[in-house]
Amino acid sequence: MSGDNVPVRAVLDAEFVDESPRRSRLPLWVTSKPHRVAVLREVAARVLRAPWRFLGAVVRGLVAAFRWWRRWVSVRDYREAAEGAEKLADKFEAIRALTLFRWKVTGALVGLVAAVVLVLRVVYGDGPLWVLGVVAAVGLAVWGRRKEGSPGRKAALGGPRALTWTMDPQVLVEAFRDAKLIGKDEELRMVERATRAGQGWAVTVDLPATRKAADVIRGRDALASALAVDEVQLSVERVRGNGGHAGRVALWVADSDPYASPAVRTPLVDAESWDAWRAVPFGRDARDRRVDLPLVWTSLLVGAIPRQGKTFAARLAAAGLVLDPHTRLYVADFKAGKDWDAVGLVAHRFMSGDEAEHVITLVGWLVELVTEVQGRYRRMRKLDDSVCPESKVTPAMSRDGGLGMPITAVFVDEVQVPLEDRTPITVQDKKLTAGEYVGELLTWLAKKGPAAGIVLVLATQRPDSKTIPSGLRAVLGSRFALRVMDWRDSNIVLGEQMNTRGYDSSRLLASHKGVGILRPDGETQAGAEVLALTVRTYYMPNEDWRIICQRGRALREQAGTLTGHAVGDAPAPLLDHAEAVKAIGTRQSDWSAAGLPEPLSAVVGYLGGDMETREFVPTAELVEALEVDPVTFAREMSAMDCRPTRGHAPMPDGEVRRVRGYLTADLRAAVDRARDFGSVINVGSDRA
Repeated sequence: MSGDNVPVRAVLDAEFVDESPRRSRLPLWVTSKPHRVAVLREVAARVLRAPWRFLGAVVRGLVAAFRWWRRWVSVRDYREAAEGAEKLADKFEAIRALTLFRWKVTGALVGLVAAVVLVLRVVYGDGPLWVLGVVAAVGLAVWGRRKEGSPGRKAALGGPRALTWTMDPQVLVEAFRDAKLIGKDEELRMVERATRAGQGWAVTVDLPATRKAADVIRGRDALASALAVDEVQLSVERVRGNGGHAGRVALWVADSDPYASPAVRTPLVDAESWDAWRAVPFGRDARDRRVDLPLVWTSLLVGAIPRQGKTFAARLAAAGLVLDPHTRLYVADFKAGKDWDAVGLVAHRFMSGDEAEHVITLVGWLVELVTEVQGRYRRMRKLDDSVCPESKVTPAMSRDGGLGMPITAVFVDEVQVPLEDRTPITVQDKKLTAGEYVGELLTWLAKKGPAAGIVLVLATQRPDSKTIPSGLRAVLGSRFALRVMDWRDSNIVLGEQMNTRGYDSSRLLASHKGVGILRPDGETQAGAEVLALTVRTYYMPNEDWRIICQRGRALREQAGTLTGHAVGDAPAPLLDHAEAVKAIGTRQSDWSAAGLPEPLSAVVGYLGGDMETREFVPTAELVEALEVDPVTFAREMSAMDCRPTRGHAPMPDGEVRRVRGYLTADLRAAVDRARDFGSVINVGSDRA
């Protein structure tokens, strides 16, 4: 303070905590109004229930006393010991004598008590009898109190457990035990006390050693049942990063169904513009936290059954890109409705239809984009490191009109239509179907396109392995699964075995429109380490969608970036199949079902590209998918030297069990044998 230099012995790193000592010592119900109200309600309820609970305890005490006396007077312990030693016959006389003696003791005690009561009644009146009665009742109530671990005598909780555990952490421990998430002798460690967070209660706990947060996430339904709440009200997340570890869990329990209220309107309708490099506002989670979806340098797959909000979700992703005047849009609507019509005001390419000619048009677009990506990579190699430090498009590069590398987004709604199209086409003297060619072009763009500024967004109402090739699904970074029919469809959208990790969109309620499980490829508000989270998308009706598209057109007119279909200039792209073939190595699918006998043809048609990626297919899955008789199916497959074996497969409940099925290696061998046999037949026919 005087200005003199004072030597310092050590410099310590620390964190300033703004919390007064007095506040930290006070009970939470003193400083928190919600806790105080909850405590008062619980106290009032216990006071009203106290007389009935006391009477019940006295009755249980009488029953317990009678059972104890009956066991004592019948010498049950002595008799059981003699039976265990196989000496009951030798001890019979001693047991009988002891039983008679204890009956005499009982009679003497009853007589003595009756005499004492009579004397007290005559000498002192009714007062001492009331005192003795109260003492006896209290003793019986204490004896008959519910004890932990005794069958039928476990502590009963008044009211919902979701409220009780906020005041008594032991209730939360019991819920974990009831859900089989921890053992009977294991405890939880409270990292953060239960506090009010939004429209619910939040608490963070550490699990016992060797227990994993992933198991709690997978057992969320059982924990919700133990807490007496619906599973949609319970949010379970693993705490990751510097403040977390594999055994730290953050719980949040909503007061009511968080998705029962009306959906929130998208904030983009009030935004003057948007930057494509920023994550797009996508929706809100159960805790009403905003969830933004990053799009640049990744791709998105949206899957759902009809009328669950699939197109709305895809349009939300498009809305942020529409409001960026430096973004180029390709939109193909194979639903052939009017949901996407407004985007024609800003789109570089746009079409709506589900005919074969529209699929051929999409092929032209994709070939054009493959050529464009190849050209961008060649141009990036020639740029200075100060402009392009890596082989990736930067924000400055995407806005530089001279470089010609704007962020380009490709939206394909009902992508199953072009992928299943069987229109024959010829590419470089090779014949294949349009659907196969579209699948290979989309796969290549999903692999190579993101670094060059290509964003791929695919939406489908048929998320099955037959529709979407496994090679394409494997390279789509972000996934959003709304309600689907079963856990297999959910895994196809979200990824293999996601249901075993606690993420299954087939369990979503039909009434929860727009609610789905998001698996982002990038950081969201929930954190970069979050594997997946349940999100309710923002609400954006057609009126708001048109307003956003009109605003996007005005921004492009002002920036001079309006091109293609939006200005009425949409010529057919010049198809450079040679460049596309060179890039993607187009070839006819090795796993075509054509020319194969049944039921092998149906099996290959169902599995498709999964013939290469999967190792084992359960028989039950094939029988259900192909709708065949299991006995007939097994007999016909055995006739082709393809016999079932036992292997491990994930079940709908999340467990991996050993079931009967077929190895895909055996299926591939059967396909080769069938084709070789067909070739021999054809050669013989030609010679004849």
